[in-house]
Amino acid sequence: MGRAKGVGGKGGAKADIATDITASLVVFLVALPLCIGVAVASGVPAELGIISGVIGGLVVGAVRGSTLQVSGPAAGLAALVAETVAEVGVAMLGVIVLFAGILQIILGLVRLGRMFQAISVAVVQGMLAGIGVPLMFSQAYPMADAKAPGTALENMAGIPGLLAGILTDPQAMIATLLGAVTVVLSFVWKKVPGPAGKIPAALVAVGIGTVVAALPGVNVKTLQVGNLLNSVQVPGAEQFAGLADGTIITAILTFTVIASAESLFTAAAVDRMHSGPRTRYNTELIAQGAGNTVAGILGALPITAVVARSSANVQAGAKTRLSRTLHGLWLLAFALLLPQVLALIPISVLAGVLVHSGWKLFGPAEFPKMWRQDRGEFAVMTLTMLVIVATALLEGVLFGLAAGIVLAALRMSQTVIRQHVEQDTAKVVMAGNATFLRLPKVIDALEAAAAAGKPRIRLDLTGVTHLDHACRNQVEEFTAQQRGLGLRVELLMPGEAKPAGSATPAFEAPATEPLPRRPVTAEETVEPPPWPTADAEWFYLDTRPLPEEHSRSPLVG
Repeated sequence: MGRAKGVGGKGGAKADIATDITASLVVFLVALPLCIGVAVASGVPAELGIISGVIGGLVVGAVRGSTLQVSGPAAGLAALVAETVAEVGVAMLGVIVLFAGILQIILGLVRLGRMFQAISVAVVQGMLAGIGVPLMFSQAYPMADAKAPGTALENMAGIPGLLAGILTDPQAMIATLLGAVTVVLSFVWKKVPGPAGKIPAALVAVGIGTVVAALPGVNVKTLQVGNLLNSVQVPGAEQFAGLADGTIITAILTFTVIASAESLFTAAAVDRMHSGPRTRYNTELIAQGAGNTVAGILGALPITAVVARSSANVQAGAKTRLSRTLHGLWLLAFALLLPQVLALIPISVLAGVLVHSGWKLFGPAEFPKMWRQDRGEFAVMTLTMLVIVATALLEGVLFGLAAGIVLAALRMSQTVIRQHVEQDTAKVVMAGNATFLRLPKVIDALEAAAAAGKPRIRLDLTGVTHLDHACRNQVEEFTAQQRGLGLRVELLMPGEAKPAGSATPAFEAPATEPLPRRPVTAEETVEPPPWPTADAEWFYLDTRPLPEEHSRSPLVG
């Protein structure tokens, strides 16, 4: 049971410390296979994944941005890192991560951390699904001790050939079974009753895989781990010179946006899991930037907040930042003191862990849920995922953002247009937001009024809350054109108040009633008045102010 604030004294503090230490061990057990698996999936040495995990704990975990969120190398960035490494090499990864971290610190200092919360949920879910699908297909190959062909589409197309190869190779079949068992355990292990169900499924799978790999006659690929310190690759002058390359700049911006968005979206999700202190978004963004800056200097993988580790931390009962910081210390101690244990882990088991992570990112249940809630957002979500799978992460996210903006603009541009004919008048009444997005609808209504063949047209726009330049021009040009043809056109523009004490607007008054006259003073007898007389054929609602010495009429010529 948690203690109340201000109650419990030293005894309560000691209980929190004990709980945090226990929670840190749980997070360590979850993080270890994930750090290694993400590194392997990213096409870099496993040691770099462990280094990033250590930094995520000791550097990011020590900053007061979030209390329970845990950071490290993330499966969501594995495909992006693999693509970047294949294009520019492992040596350039440090420079990219370093400057992405610096940009994150700058964004946090100028207090743009919450800006990432303004991104549409549909785009975020589409991004996660677009990351998850390629991750699953790419890791299907290491599950069978095979090499993935390349892009997401190539990996998908190569699955039939992969299955055929598995059926003809006994060792590949054993590796695949280990990976499949890992995936199944990842789904069902939480349902195991008793204390055993609290052990991380990934750790159980790694244990089973290690035992099977040690059996006689089993020859599956295992993890090749070198010296942790020797794997550090500090960027040199040659790597910094690569900053002149547009590809490197694009990669830096991509890493910055994706890593920041993933971290802050994870923070929002983790905040919903507990009732403790809320995340300080700008501070957390600075913390993530600091972690990536250090990771870049050491040539390691990029760091983001990770849902799997964070949820394990919350479920283990963590209370303070101590748990997420200590997990980095356990990672460092394990990698330095027991590296030979890592070499016993089958690669297919780690691939199975990442296939499960990819499925969770894909979140197939989110698609029918989004369809029921909002079909427009469903379209944005689906398109974002498909574009990411077909092209790349940055292109897909940018496309999703553009689609989300267009959807929002269309929904904000709701224009209600009613048109009907009364006696000798064709009437068009508009309400809502009339923007260029609704211009075709406006033009159709105007043309229909002209085609009615009546001598009089009344355009009532007083119910329009926003009239943009394009629609205003179209309405005014139509009015001038019809007047040029000899028709009477009443144009009532938005923004005008109704006459005081009148239940019916002046423009709705019956034709037999006299229209209100504006009083004429003696000083105004020389020039003809600029306002309409009672026998005027058309009226124009002008929003320009009249001279101060005159009272204003609702209808002005």
